Amino acid sequence: QADDLASTTLLATDKPVMIAPAMNVRMWLHDATQTNLATLRTRGITLVGPNDGDMACGEYGPGRMAEADEIVDAVIGWFGVSAPLAGRRALVTSGPTHEPIDPVRYIANRSSGRQGHAIATALARRGAATTLISGPTHLDDPAGVTVVHIETAREMLAACETALPADVAVCAAAVADWRAGTIADQKLKKDAGSVPTLTMAENPDILATLSAAGNSRPGLVVGFAAETENLVEHARAKLARKGCDWILANDVSPASGTFGGGDNTIHLVTAKAVEDWPRMSKTDVAERLADRIADHFGSPA
Repeated sequence: QADDLASTTLLATDKPVMIAPAMNVRMWLHDATQTNLATLRTRGITLVGPNDGDMACGEYGPGRMAEADEIVDAVIGWFGVSAPLAGRRALVTSGPTHEPIDPVRYIANRSSGRQGHAIATALARRGAATTLISGPTHLDDPAGVTVVHIETAREMLAACETALPADVAVCAAAVADWRAGTIADQKLKKDAGSVPTLTMAENPDILATLSAAGNSRPGLVVGFAAETENLVEHARAKLARKGCDWILANDVSPASGTFGGGDNTIHLVTAKAVEDWPRMSKTDVAERLADRIADHFGSPA
């Protein structure tokens, strides 16, 4: 329908179109809305937002309009102005991995992917050619980002290696540490008095692999340490063990609400210092991290 000025203009134009949608969370998640969004994407429409957050109706979730500065930055970035990461290549991992046990069951965790997706968006908005390797989530693919969908840790590692070379890699995915050593071809049946035993195998360490990639190693490798206790202490140990450059330690204890929630509390750990960031939205964490990455490189490539 083109029954008002805005829709008439959009229907008549042959120029690129950018939209910043906003609506109630249930409206946003409705099948009709998601189907319409898929159609818009096939037509090359660029989305800015929406974000997770509080809404005027009192609900919380995806559907909150992108902040004004995000929209301005997206427009500026479109024209290649003020893009501190222009010419840089970024690799981001996000979400959980699903490690199959049989055709219907799998090992996973509670990661929503919101933090990794937000980081990919923030890096792309600063001009980086960004590839997002994502495990299964319910999130939309970020605009302006190349997205590779995977299921397992081994698939994620292979996708990361294919995406190299990169100037910066941010490993925000919550990768399952273990997988079933043997995957059943058929559904395991529940037999009275008999409980199947799972023999576990260790998954590849993606962060350590990227950190030790030799000539293909990104110039800056950033990892996450999702911890439930002794955050900074464990993050420092992980920094040394993995060989990466920065670690973002975050509290994922049940009381924190981080997994599946909209906020995060970060401690940025480097070999020289620890930065304690205040609790903020995952979008704000992504923006702050992207600025730190831009500062690290100093100027566009």
